[in-house]
Amino acid sequence: MIYTITLNPSIDYIVPVNKIELGGLSYMENDYKLPGGKGINVSRILKALSTDSVALGFVGGFTGKFIEDALDELDVQTNFVNIKEDTRINIKLKSDQETEINGRGPALSDEEVAKFLKQLEEIKEGDTVILSGSRPPSLSEDFHEKLIRQIKSQGAEFAIDTTGAALEASLSYKPLLVKPNIHELEALFNVKLETNEAVVTYGKKLLEKGAKHVIISMGGDGALLITDRGNYRAEAPEGKLINSVGAGDSMVAGFISSFLKSKDAFESFKTSVASGSATAFSEDLATTEAIENLRSQIQIEAI
Repeated sequence: MIYTITLNPSIDYIVPVNKIELGGLSYMENDYKLPGGKGINVSRILKALSTDSVALGFVGGFTGKFIEDALDELDVQTNFVNIKEDTRINIKLKSDQETEINGRGPALSDEEVAKFLKQLEEIKEGDTVILSGSRPPSLSEDFHEKLIRQIKSQGAEFAIDTTGAALEASLSYKPLLVKPNIHELEALFNVKLETNEAVVTYGKKLLEKGAKHVIISMGGDGALLITDRGNYRAEAPEGKLINSVGAGDSMVAGFISSFLKSKDAFESFKTSVASGSATAFSEDLATTEAIENLRSQIQIEAI
């Protein structure tokens, strides 16, 4: 089984506004609300790829109920810990530029955290856990590492899509996949990467530190896959960028879904790029049809 972990989920409140009058009154063209959080996005794309998963994490209040109900409608299996405080709301303001205003997240009690850790004891050898996104402020800075130690001690694999110290600390535990974007890779090593060769050089450092597969997403410049068997570049397919939210999560889901079935990193990279691009070209996350339509267009070259 695949488990996704979203420690700090949200309702993503999408607000398109034709023209914003700062300090004045602006009107929405329309609005819509989606179950948000990186691991939840991964579970939704896995479902689109006919791959079952269980979404884990913390939800609370009327906002948490919205997320559970929305995922139930999408037939995504969940096993959230219900908490006392409300799940956060993140505002995605779409105008001439896209602006995000994210909530910090709820405070979690010791009892709520203990219940979540108890749930993880169900994970076993042969399972894969995908850890995505940030942690609520009430959790310790090393909480991701604590989870990874528990997951590995139970014989499961894991993939991780986070940043900074949490990403760096995960590498020695040999994650199946890490997927920083180019800006996160630059921040991790405090460098400016201006060529594909430079990106590969620093991506290989993640391999050397323990990662089994590394995908570096570069927006309109495509993506790179770095493995111990070779390095590959995929060009971004042509299309209109509509939505940057969830594209990286879709790439993670695409790779893991394909790789666990085929063990073929090259083909899984193709599915990964198709999934991320299909989401970028959609108002919400990608559909099965959109991913399949793009997959045949993905061009990959060895570098």
